[in-house]
Order: sequence, then C-alpha cells, then structure tokens
Amino acid sequence: MSKSDVTDFEKIFGALSFLKEIKDLNGILAVFGIDNLPTAQKYGIMFGCMTFTITVATVLTLLVMGGSFKRMTEQSQTGGASIPDAIEERVTRPLLLERLLEAQERLLEKYPTPAKTDKMTPLCKMLVNVAPDIAKAKLVTENLTSENEAERKIKNDKLKELLPDGYEKNYIMAYRRCQDRPGGDIISGMPEARFEAYARASAGCGSYSSASYRRSYARIYEAVTCVNHGTEKTYREHWLERPGDIVGRTIRLEPLEPGRHLDKFFAMTCGDVYKENKGFDPNEVWAFHPEGSFNTPAEMHKSFVFQRKMNEAGFAIVENLTGNMVGVLFLTNDDPEKLSINIELPIVKPSSEGTVEPIEGCFMLIDRLFSIGYRRVELSVDSMDTRGKKLSGRLGFTQEGLIPKDRIIKESNRDSVIYGMLNSDWSKGARAFLFKKLHGEKNLKYDNKNEKSESEIEMQNRFLANEKAKEAAEDTQKK
Repeated sequence: MSKSDVTDFEKIFGALSFLKEIKDLNGILAVFGIDNLPTAQKYGIMFGCMTFTITVATVLTLLVMGGSFKRMTEQSQTGGASIPDAIEERVTRPLLLERLLEAQERLLEKYPTPAKTDKMTPLCKMLVNVAPDIAKAKLVTENLTSENEAERKIKNDKLKELLPDGYEKNYIMAYRRCQDRPGGDIISGMPEARFEAYARASAGCGSYSSASYRRSYARIYEAVTCVNHGTEKTYREHWLERPGDIVGRTIRLEPLEPGRHLDKFFAMTCGDVYKENKGFDPNEVWAFHPEGSFNTPAEMHKSFVFQRKMNEAGFAIVENLTGNMVGVLFLTNDDPEKLSINIELPIVKPSSEGTVEPIEGCFMLIDRLFSIGYRRVELSVDSMDTRGKKLSGRLGFTQEGLIPKDRIIKESNRDSVIYGMLNSDWSKGARAFLFKKLHGEKNLKYDNKNEKSESEIEMQNRFLANEKAKEAAEDTQKK
C-alpha cells in the first residue's frame, strides 16, 4: 500500500499506536520522556498536568451550565448583549414549595382578616391639610343674609365652629408675617392675594406640625401660587374644591380615591398606549409588587393599590401644571408607639422613573412626617430591584442591612434591602440635600435665610407676649 492510499484516520491511529504500550503510570511518564527524572519532579509535573486538565474541564462545564455560550451565540446573531435584566430575573424567580404555600394559607386562617378600606384612612386624614368646611360655610353665609349686628354675630359664631382647632390663630399669625415679609412682588390689583396664599398654606399644615415646616411649606405654596393672576386663580379655586391636597413645586399629593384615580392609574400602568406614552411590558411597573399587572380596573380596585389597612395611607401624585396623574405613593406599617413608619417606592409609569415628580412626592411626605413628630422612616426594597435601590440613594436614605426571605411576593421568596431615615439625619443635612436637588441652591439659601430670620422674629414675639402676660398678671394681683 502506497502512502497516498493511507487515510487520515489510519494516520491518526498510527500516530497514537504508542498508547497500546502504556500499561501503567511509568508507561505514561515514558511517553512524555520524563521517566528518568527524579521521583519528586515526575509527580510534580504529573499533578500539575492533572490540575490544568481539571481546571479547563470545570471552566467549560460552568460556561455550558451557566448559559454563557448560549448568550454568546445570541449576541453574535443579534449584535447586542442579552444579559437578563432585573425584571426578567424577578419574573423567573423560583416559586415556593407547595407545602409552604399551604402552610401560609392554613396559618392565616387562625387570624381575623385586617380591616381595609378604599376611603381615607385615619393616617391619611392626619397627614392632609386641614381647612374650614367650605360647603357648610357657604350654607351658613347663604342662610344668614341679614346685615344687622345680631345676625352677623350669629353667622360669625357658626363660621368659627367650622374652623379646625388652632386654624384661626395660625392663619392670622401667618397673614401678618407675610405682610411684613412677602415672598415676592405683589400681584397688581390683588394686594392681599400673596398674604392669603401664605396664610392658608401655613394654617393648613395644622397646629401639630413644627413651625419651621409650616414656614417652609407656606413659602413654596406662595411662590407657585402667586406667579401671576392666572396661577393665583387656579390655585385658589383648587383650594376651594380640594383644600386637603398637599401642594409642592411641580406636583400635589391627593388622597387616593377610586372614583377620581382608578381609571387613570389603570390606563397608565396596564402597558397599553396611553396619551403620549408608548406601549410597554406591564412587568416594568408591577414585577416587584405583591399584585399586578391587572386585566381590568375592577381587578385593580380589589388589590392592595386601593384597599388600604387602617395604619396605611395612599396618595396620587398629580402634576400641578397639567393635572395629569404621574403615579401613586404609599405609607405602610404606621407605628405611633415607636414613632416610626414605612414609605413604599412610588409606583409610576416607566417614562416617569427617576423624574423629579416622584422624588418630590417622597420629599413632601417625609418632610411632613418628621414635622408632626415621627422619628424614623423606613424603606424596604426588593434586593433584585436595581431601580428601587438607586432611588433610595437619591432620596438620601442610609442602607441598614439585608433581610433574607423577608416577604413572600407572588409565591416567591423576597430578600429585602432595608433603608432608613432618622429625624436627626433629616434635620442635619438630608432635607437640605433633597431640597437643593428639587428646588435649586438659590431657593435653598433663601429657605435657610427665611427660616433663620422668621424664627428669630417668632422668638422675639413669644418673649414679648410672655412679658405682657406677666405684666397683666401682676396688675391683676395688685388690684
């Protein structure tokens, strides 16, 4: 047989014919020409080769089992990376064992179902602005039209009964304060509009909020209300219709109501095209929440979004300029005994993720909570929710730890990253950090300057009032 008649396989088998002579370990060493080396060197080289072989085999196994080769193939075909994002990872998270889900159902039967409501909860009523009962005040005014002194006195007495505790006193003090130091130019033809806006905002915060908070909130409200005749009319009419709403620079917080917000919120989060927004995967909104997405508004109405426990509160985030709804914001686990509460991440449409509106909504709620006496606000985020963890940092929260298997979300384990904000942190810099981000450095300096001057004036007025009271008491004793 000539060399040209030899096949490639025969050549390979011929080259490997030496393997037939290998009968033991020394035979293997002889093949590689190291059988004459000292024993220590022979075994060192042999084990080095074994380690290299095992390492290569392990790496290849991990690449295959981990799906890296598959993603490389997809990337070469599509021209882009195919690394799964946090939402995909959450949706495909392993489910709990059936026996654990059965145990959960069995154990829950031992306890009464917590009362829930789609109306304003006690917590929500405590946080919204206070105001006179406008509807009843109109009835009193319409029914008592006589101009004689006795009728006017009756009318005034009945109107005072409609004022919340401390409202009249706070209104008068704020009105005079703004008269002395208005926050801007007087609107032509409406000399008292700025004073009234400041006064109703300050008095609306209630008597239990801190004086510094009332001054800051009222200055912001005054600034957005009294830009011109149009804005003054818009905000005044809105206050007459919805005096409880908490108003900020770009948004306002309205107590969540099914009749007012359900259809809008469903339309903007169901994934369909809505107004200027394109269609999207609803998991972008609902992947990390206990329920959702929802097929109908009625299904959403029965969910955690509108069915709140008594120690929870829900608010709609609404743009001031357009009146469009941006999302919702919740407070949960209110614990007055510990003066602590949880704030949940805002639920907004994808195009509003990371924008100023949800951040200002969180700022407004946290600021009000600390102003009425809370010591700690907690934020719990799914460990897989990268957007939520990023927002926590933007809000100035401090990461405190990780709780494995903290919750069961959609029949899967959830590990929670815990963030906290203390009242001391808020007053020592966190509030100023967020205020500057929302309103700018110029407004922060103005807010600090205004607070310093007005607090000094308030201390002086308090001192003078005390001195006057002492003098009156001494005069009474002498008599």
